[in-house]
Amino acid sequence: MIDLIEELNAVHRATGDTTIPAGDGHSVVLRRTYDAAIDDVWDAVTTRERIERWFLPVTGDLELGGTYQLEGNAGGTILVCDPPKHLKITWVFGENTTDRDISEVDVRLSSEGHDRTVLELEHAAVVPDEFWTQYGPGAVGVGWDLTLLGLAMHLDDGSTIEDRDAWYATTQAREFMTRSAQGWGAAMLAAGATQEEADAAVRGTTSAYLPDTEEA
Repeated sequence: MIDLIEELNAVHRATGDTTIPAGDGHSVVLRRTYDAAIDDVWDAVTTRERIERWFLPVTGDLELGGTYQLEGNAGGTILVCDPPKHLKITWVFGENTTDRDISEVDVRLSSEGHDRTVLELEHAAVVPDEFWTQYGPGAVGVGWDLTLLGLAMHLDDGSTIEDRDAWYATTQAREFMTRSAQGWGAAMLAAGATQEEADAAVRGTTSAYLPDTEEA
């Protein structure tokens, strides 16, 4: 059984400013080492059947230049596919979008010995100032923490969260998301935000993921 707090602590989080084709924006970066060979991790993040086990059902042409759609989530285009080290995709929600709504997700893998792999995921997007002030990097960072948890479970023993809605209501899941939001607040501080700015973003993110949480 995976220890959820150990999983949170295993992820290094960072945030900063960046520029993508959509314009000047912000990025969130997660880095995590898995006890699995690089070919296995690459297969898990690029093979349709395996993606469905730890993330979401996906449709589309999963090859360079092709498009993809995650069920109930984002879709986009595959910009880079360089096995087993580099995958880059656009990330778009909804249908009525503009160029500024097209964000990018960049996944890089590197070997650490024969059976360990470092995964670095960067999500870069143009974010309205008022949204960033209210939520900061945790708005997407908590979601990516949950995603990397699913990948860790899959690589560890092949397990999965069958009923996500039910799991999100558990004490363990609520603590995971709360601590994840706090971790992204710490990343904001490290990037130069004030304590007041980071605290406000943590409160906004926590209330978004756990709307029934009472503020202290």
